[in-house]
Amino acid sequence: MNIYIDTLGCAKNEYDSQMLAASLVERGCVITYDPQEADILIVNTCGFIEDAKKESIERIFELAQERGENKKLVVTGCLAERYHRELSEEMPEVDMFFGVNDYDDLPSVLLGEKAGTSGRDMVGDVEDDLRYRKRLFDEGAYYGYLKIAEGCSNNCSFCAIPLIRGPFRSKKKEDCVREAEDMAAAGIKELILIAQDTSQYGRDLYGERRLPGLLRKLCRIDGIEWIRLMYVYDNGITDELIDVIAEEPKICKYIDMPIQHISDNVLRLMRRQSTGDSIKSVIGKLRQRIPDVHIRTTILVGSPGETEEDMDLLTDFIDSMDIDRLGAFAYSDEEGTASCTMDGSVDEEVRIIRRDRVMEHQLAVSERLNEKKIGKSYEVIIDEVIEDGLYSGRTRYDAPEIDCAVTVSSDHAHVPGDIIKVRITDAFEYDLEGTEII
Repeated sequence: MNIYIDTLGCAKNEYDSQMLAASLVERGCVITYDPQEADILIVNTCGFIEDAKKESIERIFELAQERGENKKLVVTGCLAERYHRELSEEMPEVDMFFGVNDYDDLPSVLLGEKAGTSGRDMVGDVEDDLRYRKRLFDEGAYYGYLKIAEGCSNNCSFCAIPLIRGPFRSKKKEDCVREAEDMAAAGIKELILIAQDTSQYGRDLYGERRLPGLLRKLCRIDGIEWIRLMYVYDNGITDELIDVIAEEPKICKYIDMPIQHISDNVLRLMRRQSTGDSIKSVIGKLRQRIPDVHIRTTILVGSPGETEEDMDLLTDFIDSMDIDRLGAFAYSDEEGTASCTMDGSVDEEVRIIRRDRVMEHQLAVSERLNEKKIGKSYEVIIDEVIEDGLYSGRTRYDAPEIDCAVTVSSDHAHVPGDIIKVRITDAFEYDLEGTEII
């Protein structure tokens, strides 16, 4: 049986799709990248923000129109988890709905191995155990995501993740290491750690944060050359974690730290566990002890109660703190979250204007920081062959698909996944150009 899996949304969904694909292949199925060749079409949806919901719904309808007869259409992921009852009523085109924690059951149900599962709505509990699972990677894959925890217990006022994926729960250290060893055996060179809040890893299992110890173990795995940290909350960045990042050569001097805002007023309304001063303190400590560290963050503007004075504080912070990588989002109401019932709603047009204002300020910062890289040399991992002698890649300071790219000219033939030395020759607002050093 041929299966087509369309993955939308974040890296966590990509991880889940790889896990599902491996389970289906073990049962004799074939994963196809052409929906026309598939017997079953699976859409792994995102339901985090309004735009992601719209994209997921549009893709479901696209596949419903294209599928023809004798094909099953299955919807899983965050949108299905959260809105399965409404979708089941409004989308007769869909044969089955599964949630974010139903991947163990999905293959057996689809293939008719499990009795008593004749309904369309197969969404189960949002809380399951996290353990070692095999995954299927695309041929030639050289970077991959390692999910070390699931769910979130921070309960920020704007965020629906706890409603969708349940409370925070860590995966055992030995299971994380085993999965990473599988990844190395599959050819993965760049290991990217993900969770809703990676800094809290281990607190539920071991009674204390254990991310530094896990990182030490992962650094010992042969074949893994780069290790990248994503979704690390500032209040979980301890001295021990900073020491590990500084000391271990495999760990990229890059940290994704989603601060959301810098105004104490907004942070309080968001129910964040940080203040503007605590965020600045962590950034200062990181830069003092890891001089070449690159910090990535995300900002949410336009949430209820945000004022023009709050925005001034935020743009002053962006102008003065030189954050290397920054993305901004405009707030949208998410059903069931505390923000939906708060006073001080900001008009949608104003939210968009504020988001664009943030990115205008960051544009100038990014261009200035990139210009400082001209003449310097960096390791670059090749992501794409543009044409003979011309490639697109990333430095250690850039995560795939979201950060800066380096266009590299070289007299040598390379394939995606090659890591080469590059001297930067030109810089732009968000990207770089360079030449391979032989």
